[in-house]
Amino acid sequence: MVWIAGPLSGLVMQPVVGVISDRSTSKWGRRRPFMVVGSVVVGLLLLVLGWTAEIVGFFIGEGDLRKTLTVFMAVLSIYAVDFAINAVQSCCRSLIVDTLPISKQQLGSAWGEIYSKPLFMQLLRSRKLAEWSKLVISSGGTQFKQLTVIFGLALIGAVGLTSYAVEERVLVSRRDSEKETGAIVVITQIVKTALHLPRRILAICLVQFWSWIGWFPFLFYAPIWVGEIYYRYDAPKDLKESKDALGDIGRVGSQALVVLSTIALVSSVALPWLITSPDDDQGNFTRRSPTALAKTFQRIMKSRPDLNTAWTICHFTFAGAMILAPLAKSTSFATTLIALCGIPWVLAQWAPYNFLGIEINKVGSGAPQSYRRLSNDSIELSPVNDPEGSMLYLNLNPEYEPSASTGELAGIYLGVLNVFTTLPQFMGTFISMVVFYIMEPGTSPELHDDGSVAPVGGTNAISVCLAIGAISSIGAGLACRRLRYVI
Repeated sequence: MVWIAGPLSGLVMQPVVGVISDRSTSKWGRRRPFMVVGSVVVGLLLLVLGWTAEIVGFFIGEGDLRKTLTVFMAVLSIYAVDFAINAVQSCCRSLIVDTLPISKQQLGSAWGEIYSKPLFMQLLRSRKLAEWSKLVISSGGTQFKQLTVIFGLALIGAVGLTSYAVEERVLVSRRDSEKETGAIVVITQIVKTALHLPRRILAICLVQFWSWIGWFPFLFYAPIWVGEIYYRYDAPKDLKESKDALGDIGRVGSQALVVLSTIALVSSVALPWLITSPDDDQGNFTRRSPTALAKTFQRIMKSRPDLNTAWTICHFTFAGAMILAPLAKSTSFATTLIALCGIPWVLAQWAPYNFLGIEINKVGSGAPQSYRRLSNDSIELSPVNDPEGSMLYLNLNPEYEPSASTGELAGIYLGVLNVFTTLPQFMGTFISMVVFYIMEPGTSPELHDDGSVAPVGGTNAISVCLAIGAISSIGAGLACRRLRYVI
């Protein structure tokens, strides 16, 4: 029940918040109010999650009822956190499309995803940070309580700084058809948009769909799979007799995740500079390099792959690694397969948003004068000859450049893309359920809910799930290759 909170909240919140924020006429901008309010709500809910037992204990005495209500409130808090954080995430991504010039969309998408890498989760779990966090919370408490405070403060601080530093365009008028509000109107717009996507946006969404059927079992089971491989083939005898065998195996799986995260973090910084953006204009001015390095620099620039090629290669790389999962017979080989997925994971995080951001701006540019620069000296709004009142008048800063993003439909299109990201997670769960139903009566998985360990032998069920995901990733690679020819 808990695992479904993430996919369900993304499926519902991101499209809904996207539509509402697209229509917002707040003087603070379309995205920033949702980001600020959402981050504060997330911070408060994290505190409730960390102190659930104490909150319930304040009203209910000892007994079974208290335990039941504690579990219920914890699950409810997890759902609330997921829904609130998806609202923040939706507007943050839309803000990138709204504010960055098209030439910077690739860098913005890449840096926006760096902080979602599992490496930061591992660092936050480290012993040193746990000790440092005691300085933040003078009352002590468990590490989980300390981290809820740190996460909450970090999110509020980051969103607050972003909202202060970014000059967002303000929507001061909208189409008459968009002045109607209500749940039915919002849902209707989401459905209509999803059913009538532009060809290239639909192609991007289909790549995302097939890709995430493969990524979901990897992200959900990879550490457990490495731990199982370790127990089957490399674990010493004393570990198999240990009372904490489950914990030891889990730590081995976490080490593989740290390797993946480290590669992903380095790749996140380097790849945007090594890959040509889809909108890269070769005619743009390039600063002259030193004469001694000019030829080398030119060769490097000419040999850079474009994003479509890189994304296609990464789909096939991921598929090739995961198709070998059933053959893994050692921890080192399993960890190597996980490490090979580091770079593909980076591209899976920001490539679709980069492509979609460019397409959103192409769609937006179809409405003449939707966005206009008023003056270098004034930010006052001025009327435009628009008898139907259908134009979007936005407040632009003086440094606005002609190639800047408009992104009036960023919220809804990014929300639809997230639907194509979350639906595969439900499909992946169904596939995994079938695989485990068929294979679990044997010897896989080894790790049981009660911490015991089953006999070793037979085919690993998680390996089969990963291999099935690899087949879907091949489909994503083929769809990505065709994306180049979609007009």
